[in-house]
Amino acid sequence: AVVSTQSTGIGGADMPVVITVLNSYSGWALCAEGFMLNNSLMTIVGSLIGSSGAILSYIMCKAMNRSLPNVILGGYGTSSTGGGQAMAIEGTHTEIMTDGVVDALVNAKNVIVVPGYGLCAARAQYPVAEIADLLTKKGINFRFGIHPVAGRMPGQLNVLLAEAGVPYDIVQEMDELNDDFPDTDVVLVIGANDTVNSAAEDDPNSIIAGMPVLRVWKAEQTIVMKRSLGVGYAAVDNPVFFKPNTSMYLGDAKKQCESLLEGLKRHYGE
Repeated sequence: AVVSTQSTGIGGADMPVVITVLNSYSGWALCAEGFMLNNSLMTIVGSLIGSSGAILSYIMCKAMNRSLPNVILGGYGTSSTGGGQAMAIEGTHTEIMTDGVVDALVNAKNVIVVPGYGLCAARAQYPVAEIADLLTKKGINFRFGIHPVAGRMPGQLNVLLAEAGVPYDIVQEMDELNDDFPDTDVVLVIGANDTVNSAAEDDPNSIIAGMPVLRVWKAEQTIVMKRSLGVGYAAVDNPVFFKPNTSMYLGDAKKQCESLLEGLKRHYGE
């Protein structure tokens, strides 16, 4: 009943936080049971589960610029959200085809890939790993930028990329490379939306105002791979899609990455 009451008003984007909170609850309950039964093992294991759940909850809330009570009570907006009307998005988007993406990548010196939940859902990490390996061998500085809440849980993208064989040293956290985007030739966003939304920094009235994001729009060229121009889980339009240096590479992430890999191999004669 407690779980049902706490989770009823919570949106889908916040559910991972609820899961870690409930996981923490279960750990502290086990810890208390260990005290009652005078069982040291149960107490130790329970405290580890409880503390790890609490730490994960804190990391995700901080990454969204939200407080834990705001999430648990079904709150709306971040702690920095203003009270006015959100800025209207103007302009039209530009689409790009596979050949255009291939040309951009082979002519770049610095490339950053920013993956999101779309990559996880499409299981596109394997062709992306091959793309990374191919371009790295060609002398391109190829890196991955990971937001703390990319995917559904902290570390989910790291695990998927490691599973596909991506070297750890080219997978970097947001704070490590966020200042490098102005010096980046091409940014390839794969299935990410809210974590690369410029409204978090530019629009004080946006419901995600103040949320730390990867500043992909500051690169020389930004290519966004998504199924559509639809909003993310925060239900906020993304101005990045309409910026003059952004091209939309629309389609299923796995199929698009496979097409991109084939195009790169043809270019290099492999």
